[in-house]
Amino acid sequence: MVVMNMSYLPGTASLVEEIDKKLLVVLRDGRTLIGYLRSIDQFANLVLHRTIERIHVGKKYGDIPRGIFIVRGENVVLLGEVDLENEDKLPLEEVSIDEILDMQREMQIAKEREDERKRKALQERGMHFTEHPEDI
Repeated sequence: MVVMNMSYLPGTASLVEEIDKKLLVVLRDGRTLIGYLRSIDQFANLVLHRTIERIHVGKKYGDIPRGIFIVRGENVVLLGEVDLENEDKLPLEEVSIDEILDMQREMQIAKEREDERKRKALQERGMHFTEHPEDI
């Protein structure tokens, strides 16, 4: 005998239970948003209220206020409810927006340098890359 959970809603309808809850949303471009879910549709498009964009660099983070944020469903990689009781117990240090943006910029420059170093090392070993693979 199969017992079905009657509160289960398939697909995006399951998000109805998350309305008015504080959610963390990770986007395809790597951004992390935290806000209150106010609306959804059949395509999993989200409307977040009192949204912040959280930037992590190492063990530090900074929050940028974004207000009302509309997220296209296809851009959502991960979505989860924020545990309000443990929200302030993060093992991370909050820093100013300017400081976290500077740290993020430095991290990006270091990554670009490392990528360039790897590309040159591979070229020296006979592997060649083009900026536009469609040109091959």
